[in-house]
Amino acid sequence: MAIRKVGVIGAGVMGAGIAAQISNARIPVVLLDRAGENGGPNLAKQAIGKLLKSKPAAFMSRRNARLITPGVLEQELELLADADWIIEAVSEDLALKHAIYQKIATIRKRGAMVSSNTSTIPLRALVKGLPRSFQRNFLITHFFNPPRYMRLLEVVSSEKTSIRGLEEVLHFADHVLGKGVVRCKDTPGFIANRIGGFWLQCALLEALELGLTVEEADAVCGRPMGFPKTGVFGLMDLIGLDLMPHILGSLCSLLPQEDALHAISDIPPLLSGLIERGYTGRKGKGGFYRLNVSAKGRHKEVLDLQGGEYRRPEKPRLESLAAAKSGLRALLEHPDRGGQYASRVLLRTLVYTASLASEIADDIATIDQAMRLGYNWRYGPFELLDRLGANWLIERLESEGIAIPPALKKSAEVGGFYKKKGAGHQYLDANGQYQKSTRASGIYTLSDAKLGAKPVAVNAGAKLWDIGDGVLCLEFCSKMNSLDPDILGMLVQTVADLPRSHQALVIHNEGPNFSVGANLGLLLFASNIAAWSEVEGLVKAGQDTYSALKYAPFPVVGAPAGMALGGGCELLLHCDAIQAHSETYMGLVETGVGLVPAWGGCKELLGRMSRDPRRPRGPMPPVQGAFEPIAEARVSTSAAEAREGGFLRPHDRISMNPERLLADAKALALSLVPKYKPPELFVFQLPGPSGRAALELAINSFHRRRLATEHDVRVASKLAWVLSGGEQEGPCTEAQLLALERSAFVELARHPDTTARVEYMLENGKPLRN
Repeated sequence: MAIRKVGVIGAGVMGAGIAAQISNARIPVVLLDRAGENGGPNLAKQAIGKLLKSKPAAFMSRRNARLITPGVLEQELELLADADWIIEAVSEDLALKHAIYQKIATIRKRGAMVSSNTSTIPLRALVKGLPRSFQRNFLITHFFNPPRYMRLLEVVSSEKTSIRGLEEVLHFADHVLGKGVVRCKDTPGFIANRIGGFWLQCALLEALELGLTVEEADAVCGRPMGFPKTGVFGLMDLIGLDLMPHILGSLCSLLPQEDALHAISDIPPLLSGLIERGYTGRKGKGGFYRLNVSAKGRHKEVLDLQGGEYRRPEKPRLESLAAAKSGLRALLEHPDRGGQYASRVLLRTLVYTASLASEIADDIATIDQAMRLGYNWRYGPFELLDRLGANWLIERLESEGIAIPPALKKSAEVGGFYKKKGAGHQYLDANGQYQKSTRASGIYTLSDAKLGAKPVAVNAGAKLWDIGDGVLCLEFCSKMNSLDPDILGMLVQTVADLPRSHQALVIHNEGPNFSVGANLGLLLFASNIAAWSEVEGLVKAGQDTYSALKYAPFPVVGAPAGMALGGGCELLLHCDAIQAHSETYMGLVETGVGLVPAWGGCKELLGRMSRDPRRPRGPMPPVQGAFEPIAEARVSTSAAEAREGGFLRPHDRISMNPERLLADAKALALSLVPKYKPPELFVFQLPGPSGRAALELAINSFHRRRLATEHDVRVASKLAWVLSGGEQEGPCTEAQLLALERSAFVELARHPDTTARVEYMLENGKPLRN
């Protein structure tokens, strides 16, 4: 039974978000909830409207909303009759859930799976009293919010659950929805919320006890520990302050009295007061942080934990934060209140986790994965324990009179919770034995390829790895994967050397972003010393490198995830094919700093528009199609949107699961090898001066309405000049278009307004808005 249609009952934040993510996978989904009040639209239809307006966007393409069929639960239950998987996502009311299951049982087709999105209620309570046939097809699938962006899916099954049905759901969640699936034991809060709830509550209480400010607490319990940069208070705002008492109350009602959570479960008056006044976090009027809107504009404010009033944020000035640069131990050992805070929160959380590991999961690797995916920790709790060192930690705990969990003692005896063995990893099991770490079939990452291997080639900006079957993978290693002469040099070397020993190339890395574009620092340096020949040389080098890559005698596949901007986007446009992660954000953004794309980006996007059979024929439509996204520095909000914008072609592919991206890209590259031939040179038919004049009418209209500055007009006019073919109408070769790009880039780079914009971008990490 393949899953081809899904039903979701409950159109609240979670249910609607789950439905949106299913539609992002291009799977039809039915969303049911109550009828609307006073004859208004039903709640499911209202939820779809909210999803279309949500930020960050719930849909990868607005078109996906059409795949959701809204309905009224009491009147249109039959819409679920042909669903292969029905997900219940109503409030945490056991009686309500049981009533819904009784209704589902009357229309569910044979073999259809049913699951609950409960965050705390055990499976045994959910299935109590239900028919055995229903229990056989029932499980828990706990999504995290927002479902599009949070990859964790906690799954709880029982010995009664159909193995075949369970495997279908697991496969669908992994391959189709892109989830990191974690199998949990049937315990309250499962894994992530059990540990995460303890961690956040402990962080809140200790900050109040030690007199820290919100900024200090978030700075300590953030990047220095490998936790999200939001810190704990920012994360609570994101989750919703009103959910904290609910999660804690639900957990404490189910956990035995000896569980350590009970000792810290009291809700402080500060938090209760915020919730009562409607300060529930980002979804409300604010929380520990808020945006204050006044006549002077919008500015961020932070809550004073002692006085309860909002004030302007202040930069934390703790000596322990400086000490943290020397490592995590240095932070925990520092005597100031930041060090004390770090020690109390982290050690208590790690001890709690180590004490209940075998209770909540089959192995520690599962727990670490759950915290990485569900709470965005860089390291899981057992990985953190290894980074601190078991012996150091035991000595520290003994000095503070804290009981040592048996798992930690065993780790100290054998040398850690994890160890490398050959080209793989092993983890310590509950019996004190090392077991081989296993992955789901088809998951293969660049980190896997690197285990026990050495790069085929390496320089300061890039590395080349052998990923098997005659395929090489080029990895960027520069800051933010910005493109520089070292990376260009590695590309040139690869084009020359690869055919001697390999048959295909994949360009991919595991950074948060594929590439933010060319290194603007090099451009600014050359501009400041008026080294215009160097600027032109760098542009020519990029053009020559990308052209060599495009016409190489072997297939090249780009495998991006995250941002692929400017020169990074141009690189992908020169690949034979692209295997993009669904969360790929592509765009030619050079106009934002007063330039035009000049490493072939104008040429390649124009070529895509010219070849697109969906577009009107003639020389002008492709020019207009390429001009708008480049002039606006438009960036796609997903790979699906990149396809709609012409950056991805029909034969380019999208991977939903980032852990499958490299394997998918490799398979695509190998599929291109038989009978591979480089693309033929393309000759453009361009409108010349008349086309440029038409574009300039629109440009000048924007200027008259004060929607564009004089330099915006200058940049857009140069872009129009390039895309329309310069001064000549008719045929235009790729080489001629590259010469136009290069000329326009160097001319604009000489202008002081461009220099100012580049300086602003480097200082602030965002373009200057006029």
